[in-house]
Amino acid sequence: MRPPGLRRRGLLAAAAGCCAWPPLLAAETAPFPRRPVRIVVPYSVGIGPDVVARSVAEVLSQRWGQPVWVDNKPGASGIVAFGEVRRTPPDGHTLFLADTATLAVNPLLHATLPYDPVRDLVPLSLMFRATFLIWVGGPSRFRSIGELLAASRRSPDSVSYGTLGNGHASHVAIESFARAADVRMLHVPFKDAGTLFAAVAAGEVDFTAFGMNSVAGLMAAGRMRPLAVAASRRLASHPEIPTLREAGGPPVDMHPWAALVAVAGTPAPTLERLHRDIVAVLGNAEVLRRAEQAGFEITPSTPQALLERIAADSALYGPLVSEGRVARL
Repeated sequence: MRPPGLRRRGLLAAAAGCCAWPPLLAAETAPFPRRPVRIVVPYSVGIGPDVVARSVAEVLSQRWGQPVWVDNKPGASGIVAFGEVRRTPPDGHTLFLADTATLAVNPLLHATLPYDPVRDLVPLSLMFRATFLIWVGGPSRFRSIGELLAASRRSPDSVSYGTLGNGHASHVAIESFARAADVRMLHVPFKDAGTLFAAVAAGEVDFTAFGMNSVAGLMAAGRMRPLAVAASRRLASHPEIPTLREAGGPPVDMHPWAALVAVAGTPAPTLERLHRDIVAVLGNAEVLRRAEQAGFEITPSTPQALLERIAADSALYGPLVSEGRVARL
């Protein structure tokens, strides 16, 4: 695996080179799209990112006059799914819903991967971002972020947190929080969100970090409580919940994101149309409505802005791996 510094330089070099989609790429032989377009999504059906992907696919299908279908391939932090996508023809008819883990975290954690985000992808646009909150169980002993951090300082690794596995967005987010607060906490990985939330609600694990849409039902039932929003501003939908800074914690933002990418070598005219149409569709009223219902903020971007986001997250999460807070695999 390349050193993080070299990888970041490679990403930014790619941003300078590929984002203009130079004429060195092979010329299109026929208008795009010529057949159905597949969007590979590394999440289960019905999960927030899948909901947004399906709404985007519906509007793109109307725009293109071709079927656009979502192919769900969950698991393994997107590694298997992206490894398959990179082997498909570079013609724009297979797209991938990439995320923080796929593009920024996995290359830091794995000595070998079946893909290289610099070599194998072409950026199209950021799609959306979520905002994490810090959640504890309803009867938790912690009533504030200050109490949680004080307990961690008194006894390192005595405060536990749950995530969906090593390198998951919730894992790197919480370890970024712990690092900024200069504390050590006990990581408890779970295989699925239902089991994780049940453990937090029962007090078997002290806390977790997830978006409002994932936990709203448990909050309404009094089984889980939010201590803070990991963002610079309070949520408009829940202005009573303080930010991390306001709650006495470090000003850490937890904004996992998702983006659309194509296979490297896709012809320039196809990339130009993909980017133009995806950005237009992300402004569609129905897409915006469904994203908001799922707890996401739509964030279309240029290809270069996407690559810069990847590079920034690689720099942000690199120290977590080098310091042993997130295990290298």
